[in-house]
Amino acid sequence: MSTVEAIEEAVEQLGKHDLAAFREWFHTFEAAEWDAQIERDLSSGKLDSLADEAIAEFRSGKTRQL
Repeated sequence: MSTVEAIEEAVEQLGKHDLAAFREWFHTFEAAEWDAQIERDLSSGKLDSLADEAIAEFRSGKTRQL
């Protein structure tokens, strides 16, 4: 049995309250992972071209207010 399968099996055994707690924990964990990835991409310059494009469009009047 793989680790993922073992986790799936364990999650299936959780009661209502433990499942809710696990969901909250996983949501927080996943958000932190996403934030860390964005930080890595920003630090490496991976998003620079997108930012430059957005700024250029703003300066040329190609944007609109939300």
